[in-house]
Amino acid sequence: MDYGSGNGSGAALAIFLTLYAVALGIGIVFAIAIYIVSGIAFMKLFRKVGVEPWAAWVPFFNNWRLLEVGGQEGWFAVLSIVPIGNYVSAVFIAIAGHKIGRAFRKDGAWTVLFIFLPFVWAWLLANDPAPYEPQNMALSGWKPPLAGFGSARGPYVPPQPVPPAAPSV
Repeated sequence: MDYGSGNGSGAALAIFLTLYAVALGIGIVFAIAIYIVSGIAFMKLFRKVGVEPWAAWVPFFNNWRLLEVGGQEGWFAVLSIVPIGNYVSAVFIAIAGHKIGRAFRKDGAWTVLFIFLPFVWAWLLANDPAPYEPQNMALSGWKPPLAGFGSARGPYVPPQPVPPAAPSV
């Protein structure tokens, strides 16, 4: 019995591994591109709603802040690393996206956009001339946001440069 010598199985394996490596490389490049586009979109949105913009680049913390802007507890974002809790986290993040959309006076179709393409949702809201009105959440009977404009903690205020001291004589 001859196991693979001369019947082309080595060439087939080489072709398979090459195609696998190319597909993996394309997938990694695609994932990096989505991460960068999402980071930019959510950074612009966070700036508009009064949350520190750098939070858009930190995994889990960006969902934490998104939940707080949506008037929910941020620790629900931690559930996304628990096997069944990730479904609970996804539901609460979708609800937060709906509430944030309502604060921009958007309807339920924007919630569907948030669920399927959150970076497009964030980009459109960040570049929309419609103002962010967190009081719309309270008018709908929901809790006010826990971060950003309209929250009890207040919006993010970037540090101001310290003016140089006058020279002493």
